[in-house]
Amino acid sequence: MRTPREMLADLWTEAGGDPVALDGVTLGGDEPQLPSSFRVGAAAQISIAAAGLAAAQIWTQRGGQPQGVSVDMRHAVVECRSERYLRLDGNPPPPAWDAIAGVYRTGDGNFVRLHTNFAHHRDAVCRVLNCVAERDAVQAALLTWQGEAFETAAYAAGGVVAMMRSYDEWQALPQASAIDRLPLVEITKIGDAAAKPWPAGERPLSGLRVLDLSRVIAGPVAGRTLAAHGAEVMLVSSPDLPAIPWLTIDTGRGKLSSFADLKTGQGVAALRGLLAGADIFSQGYRPQALAALGFAPEEAAALSPGLIYVSLSAYGRAGPWAGRRGFDSLVQCATGFNHAEARAAGLHVPKELPAQMLDHATGYLMAFGAMMAKARQAREGGSWHVQVSLARTGKWLWEMGRLAGGLATPDLSADAIPPFVEDMPSGFGILSAVRHAAVLSTTPAHWAWPAVPLGSDRPHWPAPS
Repeated sequence: MRTPREMLADLWTEAGGDPVALDGVTLGGDEPQLPSSFRVGAAAQISIAAAGLAAAQIWTQRGGQPQGVSVDMRHAVVECRSERYLRLDGNPPPPAWDAIAGVYRTGDGNFVRLHTNFAHHRDAVCRVLNCVAERDAVQAALLTWQGEAFETAAYAAGGVVAMMRSYDEWQALPQASAIDRLPLVEITKIGDAAAKPWPAGERPLSGLRVLDLSRVIAGPVAGRTLAAHGAEVMLVSSPDLPAIPWLTIDTGRGKLSSFADLKTGQGVAALRGLLAGADIFSQGYRPQALAALGFAPEEAAALSPGLIYVSLSAYGRAGPWAGRRGFDSLVQCATGFNHAEARAAGLHVPKELPAQMLDHATGYLMAFGAMMAKARQAREGGSWHVQVSLARTGKWLWEMGRLAGGLATPDLSADAIPPFVEDMPSGFGILSAVRHAAVLSTTPAHWAWPAVPLGSDRPHWPAPS
């Protein structure tokens, strides 16, 4: 079984990193850290370390001295469950799931998982099932459906669901074949532009402006990570878009927040204005959704030559599922994780991973790709497109191998968390939140702006201080 260091080296060199930089990395801790047959601790540590190492390399490229990067595996898995450990004025998070979200059996003996935290997704499921939004009613209705037929019908109606598949069943699908052909972090040149000099600053990403058009976990984690290394991050949302408040708080640390309704000409103009001053554009819309509004990668790069455009999808940019909506819990279910974890536990119902690991790891890989592309832009010019997906991250996690007896590992106790938590003010109250797990010896990660409610700032970049 390959070590985290070996897997980090592969990830780093495949993205164009200097192998010598790996000498400055310290990876502490041992597997397993959480109860799972999968190497979730390794995935957490490697993805966070990759982003930290990219920030350190940028610091050197900007003229700073090489610095050490260390990531403790326990700290990494705690950060990959940061939403669980967030406290607001001492209070824990509210229930994470909508009343009808979760696992149900279908009439053909399969299982389906529903994601209904957004009202329009819940309404779509209930329209397809022709039932009220109550668990017993949903279960009774699903017993009249075959699993795959319901999955297809629900997606067509705008719902977000997944049928549980074994790994072999997933691999038999054309979508799995499409994902198998994609790199974990895909970086491609999309336009010509002069190399941009690094702005002045005391941190790796000082002076860089990042537009964050994402929600829930993976994309927002990427923006939070870039902010932790000094970027000026503007989260752009709309008053009409649903959000999960607790996640907005947790992933909003270090970010400004503005509204731009892209269904209106005024909102499109506001985003175009922000984009003209941006260095990185990070987005989690479904493939082609922003292109329909005039913000395809090449169009965005024309507005801001030298731009790094980062795209997140659920199931990858190619294949018959490329346009499907998806969340971590559903991708786990569809691609074999819930089935495999259940079998390892001796269960016959779906069992999820002990963290939203596809989301969190993908978020750090997004930040890693953005920084590696930005470092390349500063060296050789061009505009660049970075593409990642939850399902491709899942393939990476699967290929790490399994941990025999990993499910017997005790979960983290309450007293294991405080060493990784810090208190800070916010626009909501006092937060107790998980610190960033990548420790850089010269430019330590921190968030310069507090988390604020959505739409707190005007859709304009602040004047330089």
